[in-house]
Amino acid sequence: MPNRDPRPSLASLFLAFANVGMLSFGGALAAWIRREVVQRRIWLDDNQFLSGYALSQLIPGATNVNLTVFIGTLLRGLPGAVAALLGLMLLPVGIMLAIGALYLRARGLPGGAAVGVALTGMGAVAVGLNLGMGIRLARLNIRKMVPAAVAAAIALAIGVFGFRLLHVLTVMIPISLLLAWWRGPEPRA
Repeated sequence: MPNRDPRPSLASLFLAFANVGMLSFGGALAAWIRREVVQRRIWLDDNQFLSGYALSQLIPGATNVNLTVFIGTLLRGLPGAVAALLGLMLLPVGIMLAIGALYLRARGLPGGAAVGVALTGMGAVAVGLNLGMGIRLARLNIRKMVPAAVAAAIALAIGVFGFRLLHVLTVMIPISLLLAWWRGPEPRA
């Protein structure tokens, strides 16, 4: 297991997020970021990652970009945020522009539909990676029955019944806070 590096260099941040940007696709980005900064490089622990991920979902903008900026800022301040963001975006944006141009030229040619099928398959992989990350993080962080029931209710409301996130959160946040207040503080391990 690598040693924890609490203050990585700007080049290390850039390269770590360039690695994430080149190996991930779509919604699975958070799973790759967690793998890189929590498991592989040990720059953050799961609690720090989850705090940043939660904050990244609450503020406007793309969640994974917000998470990248959060991590870069936490580790190296503004220069870290810039290095992480450039690492994440630079190569993938260039590649996607090139692929987009090729797709526009190839879509009318025989076999051009295969590109769309390949992209659909990559979307399924992204869903699987996100599901795996969710299960791992739930095992580590949701150990009591009430938080597990709240998480399950939210997942069912959004994933199965198709309620809008804003509506579910408007109902579930007060319920969660009330349940936490009613149960009292949890003892520290």
